[in-house]
Amino acid sequence: MKYYIIAGEASGDLHGSNLMKGLYEEDTEACVHFWGGPLMDAVYREHETGEGLVEDYRGGAVMGVFEVLRKAPQLLNRVGRCKKDIAAWNPDVVILIDYPGFNFKIAEFAHGAGFKVYYYIAPKVWASREGRIRKLKAWVDKLFIVFPFEKEYFEKHGVPYEYAGNPLVDAIAGSPSLSESRQDFLSRTGLPDQPWIVLLAGSRSMEINSMMPVFMQVADAWHATHPAELFVVAAAPSRTMQDYARFLEGRDYVKVVFGETYGALRHAQAAVINSGTASLEAALIGTPQVVGYRMMGATTAMARRVLKVPYISLGNLILGRQAFQELILEKFKAPNLLAELKRLVEDAPYRQKMQADYAEIRQLLGGTGASVAVARAMIEDLRK
Repeated sequence: MKYYIIAGEASGDLHGSNLMKGLYEEDTEACVHFWGGPLMDAVYREHETGEGLVEDYRGGAVMGVFEVLRKAPQLLNRVGRCKKDIAAWNPDVVILIDYPGFNFKIAEFAHGAGFKVYYYIAPKVWASREGRIRKLKAWVDKLFIVFPFEKEYFEKHGVPYEYAGNPLVDAIAGSPSLSESRQDFLSRTGLPDQPWIVLLAGSRSMEINSMMPVFMQVADAWHATHPAELFVVAAAPSRTMQDYARFLEGRDYVKVVFGETYGALRHAQAAVINSGTASLEAALIGTPQVVGYRMMGATTAMARRVLKVPYISLGNLILGRQAFQELILEKFKAPNLLAELKRLVEDAPYRQKMQADYAEIRQLLGGTGASVAVARAMIEDLRK
């Protein structure tokens, strides 16, 4: 069968690559075209020849109301190209992975054109913009959800769904970083053999510019009392040193590595994380963490009005209570982050309690095999 997959950011590329592995395993005649990134492209090249990658997500990821408006002509142009390519390739199914701003436009088109539409990793309508439920019901044949707390929500709203576990469990279990020794990691990345705290500022330029000034205040204050320790910025593979250079001037105790999030987390004392997928990755890896998050200007004011959930971090939402602190919006200040880091590094009972909560999160998500199970369920549904 022919599968057209659309992923618009780094996490979608990761989950799309694992889904593709499952599709190729379960369907020996699978042909894939996709919008994604290097991880999906690597899987494609193991199984097919030619050019399956239609467009690389790294050329179009945006975040925030004003950034979307500023780049609206470019985004609309990409939507148009995507529609034309789907129509020309004529797939058996269009599979959308998260990235709702773009993918809802494609869902409407694909449904109207008579294509089967699956949505893998549902838009977080349970957190905000609940009005999108009607779009899911109108344009999507089936959701493939990845969080256990979503089952009750989508059942209540009458949206057809299937749950087969969370693909992050597969991604982390299969990562070479989880079996690599610390010394090998240091040799490969060039990092010095010193204790470090890892910083994750997000994968989009708007996030980086918002988060890094506060992160550097934290690094400066911590370094003043812990001169033998480092801060390691775990940057997305789509970014370059140019995104961080102006924040690093005069700070030789802050290092940057690209595409090494799992290894940086695994060997860190603690992490300060810009929410998103990374906070759940830290929980699955076992890194003590604090989540910090803010957006600039009107985006922050809008966030206050539209958020409908008690937590912004996936680990806390899965658990149904707070496993780790969330310092968001006006609480996202260097003194607050420093106080929490001190607890994470120095308070052993506090860390132990967090590890116990992490174990419960892992149990709630289930074991490995989610990506193959989702691929199998998609294929079975298509063959009915």
